[in-house]
Amino acid sequence: MVNIKRYFIEQGVKKVAVDEYLASKFWRAGYAGVDVIRTPLGTRVIIYAARPGMIIGRRGQTLRTIQLILEKLFSIENPQITVVEVENPDLSARVVAFNIALALERGIHFRRAAFIALRRILGAGAIGAEIIISGKLVAERARYEKIKAGKVYKSGEQSLKLVDRAIAHVLLKPGIFGVEVVVTKPGVTSDYIEITSQEKTDAQKVEPGRIAGGHVE
Repeated sequence: MVNIKRYFIEQGVKKVAVDEYLASKFWRAGYAGVDVIRTPLGTRVIIYAARPGMIIGRRGQTLRTIQLILEKLFSIENPQITVVEVENPDLSARVVAFNIALALERGIHFRRAAFIALRRILGAGAIGAEIIISGKLVAERARYEKIKAGKVYKSGEQSLKLVDRAIAHVLLKPGIFGVEVVVTKPGVTSDYIEITSQEKTDAQKVEPGRIAGGHVE
């Protein structure tokens, strides 16, 4: 039992290490995450990104480099890499955080970058979102700016089921800027209340008693 626990812990640590490496190298490609799945023929590695072409590279050269690194640096046996495009990047906190970091790097004002990202998140159908940008924003002293819209759950069951959180860092001339993004994804929450019409309520009511043999009991 101890060996089994140790095995799963080691696999979890290895996945986190691979995830951090890919995030540091391909954040400009809108890296969103990775799945590492063991199979009888080797290890299947699924990389999610908003711009898969930047990870695949010209004629798959970057992909082959990643495969060698996974084998030698992370001891992953026979990695079979698949790059998948994120279905809705505006609902991925990691992609949004990296996009804001790219905007800051290009010289876009931090408030403008944050509000554009917030509008895109809500436009994608999110229940709520929160964006925090910290660093030397307007002076030599570091501070932070926070904008929020909709519902953002910080604790409880909803935070585990619907909330996606990510942090990105970017080095600019004033220093390192931090970007934290919290997205409450679309879904039915436990505090959801629906007000129905009187006609619909009456139709859903169960008639008292039951009919048996043509008589009401």
